Amino acid sequence: MDPAAAFRHPQDPTETGSTAVRTGGSVTALVRPVEHPLGHLDLLESLAIFIIREVAAESERPVLLFSGGKDSAVLLHLASKAFKPGKIPFPVLHVDTGHNFPEVLEYRDAQVQAEGARLIVASVQDSIDQGRVADPGPNASRNRLQTTTLLDAINAHAFDAAFGGARRDEDKARAKERVLSFRDSFGQWDPKAQRPELWQLYQGSVRPGEHLRAFPLSDWTELDIWQYIWRERIELPSIYYAHEREVLERDGMLLAISEWVSPEAGEDVRKEKVRFRTVGDATCTGAVRSAADSVEEIIREVSASRISERGATRADDRFSETSMEDRKREGYF
Repeated sequence: MDPAAAFRHPQDPTETGSTAVRTGGSVTALVRPVEHPLGHLDLLESLAIFIIREVAAESERPVLLFSGGKDSAVLLHLASKAFKPGKIPFPVLHVDTGHNFPEVLEYRDAQVQAEGARLIVASVQDSIDQGRVADPGPNASRNRLQTTTLLDAINAHAFDAAFGGARRDEDKARAKERVLSFRDSFGQWDPKAQRPELWQLYQGSVRPGEHLRAFPLSDWTELDIWQYIWRERIELPSIYYAHEREVLERDGMLLAISEWVSPEAGEDVRKEKVRFRTVGDATCTGAVRSAADSVEEIIREVSASRISERGATRADDRFSETSMEDRKREGYF
């Protein structure tokens, strides 16, 4: 079938030339089908790059939040693409809990250096030493403490915009959030006071003392992320792929044995083949049993999953039904 037939009026005569002549004598250009239509990854990528460029243009001192996880890896890659052949024109900020997987820290340093970006590390331990937050103990999660450390770093460097890798499919609180999320002078988020974003028109201006969080990956899913990683050949920390590791089961989660996680009474340590779906504080980030040791196998695994990675492997989201929203109101990512 002639591909142009789908765009032609049923009463139009069939022509083989570059124009089609209607009965009334008018000449119109033949509508031709797109030879290489954009796929959904191309559309997601172009919108994310547009958001990054818009925020960078409207802000005086933006920063990119980087955890070393798959979402922030994709975000760093998109930021690099947005400004090529130049370098990323803003620094990269990592809020270090002090309970990180060593593979993630090695990856963080290598990737930031490869992109030629400037790395700023804000330490939760420094916040504890300064008395800004209470020390929860050597084996307790420090995830909630990151909020104070992040807000202190934003104030110290006078950042007025922070790019984050959050996605709406991760958590219902994040599903409420707009692409541009505005924070008041205390760094707090009010879900009822958000600006409209009709037709992808964004209003990025902020008042003195306030700042915004920009989430270019808002409309992406976990499957989109992995498909994009496969297409763009983005490197990730090795813990995302299946490997053997000593783990223990606690509260329905597989926690990796480390200097911060050790067996308690009645808990058994065993070696299993696992991988991590998300990266966070080692004391509250669980692994999943998996044999997927390649991106292609992970894509097949994620395609069959019916629970988000945070819901499956993050203990810090299990405190209450509104755990994530409560932390975001306080100034969390």
